[in-house]
Parts: sequence; C-alpha cells; structure tokens
Amino acid sequence: MLRIEHLTKTFGEKVAVDDLSLHIQPGEIYGFIGHNGAGKTTTLKSVTGILQFDSGEIYIGGCSIKDEPLACKQQFAYIPDNPDLYEFMSGIQYLNFIADIFGVPSDVRAERIHRFASTFELEKNLAMPISSYSHGMKQKLAIISALIHDPKLVIMDEPFVGLDPVASHLLKEIMRDICDNGGAIFFSTHVLEVAEKLCDKVAIIKSGKLIKSGTMEEVKGDDSLESVFLELAEEPDIVPEDRGGGNGGSSSGGGLGGLFGRGAKSDGPQLLGGKKGLFGR
Repeated sequence: MLRIEHLTKTFGEKVAVDDLSLHIQPGEIYGFIGHNGAGKTTTLKSVTGILQFDSGEIYIGGCSIKDEPLACKQQFAYIPDNPDLYEFMSGIQYLNFIADIFGVPSDVRAERIHRFASTFELEKNLAMPISSYSHGMKQKLAIISALIHDPKLVIMDEPFVGLDPVASHLLKEIMRDICDNGGAIFFSTHVLEVAEKLCDKVAIIKSGKLIKSGTMEEVKGDDSLESVFLELAEEPDIVPEDRGGGNGGSSSGGGLGGLFGRGAKSDGPQLLGGKKGLFGR
C-alpha cells in the first residue's frame, strides 16, 4: 500500500529525515511516534507530496509520488493536526467542494456525508460557516472530507488532537473498519497508550532516523510502549541499528542500544484539500 524507500529530506544543512524506510501493508494500522521535531510531520508531508524531498522514493499503490502525484492522491487522504479549511464556506459547501475534486457522484457523496456527519454529530452544523466552528468541529469536518472519496490509505498527523473522548472512540472504530476492508492507516501520535492498543505495527523516529519498527510485540516486548519510548528517548546520539536494507521490520535483537543520529525540527502541517495544499507539491 505504502512504501517509503530511503527517504531523506533536508532544510538547508539540517537533516529532518535521514534515510528512512517503511513498508505499510493493506489491513495495517501503523503508528509513527517520536518527540517534537523528530521528523514525523516532515515524513508525512513528503509522503503526501506536499514537500519535495532530497532523495529516496515513495510509492502509494505502486505509483510514485514523484512521477505520478495525481494517481497517488486519488488513493489516499491526509488529515493534519491543525485543519486549514476554507472558513468562508459552510461545512456542506466544503464537503461538496472536496467531493467535486475527487469526482464523487452526487448520490454517493450524499450517503457518505450523511453517514459520517451523523456519526460525528455534525450534521446539524453543516449549514453554518466554518469560521464559526470550534477546533474540534473543524477536526471532525476534516475527517469527514478525508473519507468522502473512500481512500485506501489514510495518513493522519496527530488525529486525536481536539477530539472529545466520544469522537476519538468513533475515529478509532473507523480506522479499524478501513483496515478490515483492505485499507491502511499511517498516523503519528503522542498518545502512546492509544498507539499501543490500536496499532498493528509501530515505528519510532528520533532526530530524523528510524530507530525501531515492527509489530507492537516486537517493538515493546514485555514492557509498555511508553517505557520503551522513554528509554529510547534518553539514549545518547549514536548510529542506529542496521535494518537489513530498510524493509520496515523490527531491529534485530531485543536490545535498546544502537540508536540515534542527526535531527531538525519539521515545519507545520498542511491540509490536502485545504488552502495551502490542494494537490501538494
């Protein structure tokens, strides 16, 4: 579904993402965790085509984000942590705008808008201007707009930020349903308890380098994900363990040593379908 091969992205002399490789298969919820500035958002924005990258390849459904960006973007949706929407529109105008972009038929979009707006209790607010929405309501609208074309891959940057507990629970159910129907989820989060319970696989990044990845059991062993992450975060900057050509699997051995490298702080999020990144790049 998603293959990231030796991705490197720099900002001037700063290396934000350093030779990162991950493979995400259909049916997988793949968590991406790391401290602030570790390179998570830069990676996600490179995958979506919003950021050009220095070297490496990114394939979505077999299509290269470099060579076939529109073919890739027909297959995925991107939800940033800070939705950047057209606030002069009403909620329903915005959803129809996104549906028009993806060529979703009128009857299909009407059913999906009704279903997801009802699920997130936003239906009665769709006629209101987005400028009147709370942060949580904007986040719900961004989620609905992302799902309106039935994407096979959903990429999310801190998707639970701003959502109340009920909406967070509903989003988790939707994520699992997407994967149960052959889709895939790739999302960043700081909520490690959620990642541990929800994810099939997880990757940990520090200073732009992938330091550990694999199934949840492979990454955390008998410890909690929080314990493993905190131990990794306290390690000094040294060369990461070899990942066998970057196949996205877990590091060999059960040790937590052999880990870190250079870093740079990534820039802010951008919404595919919002003002700054309708078709990325």
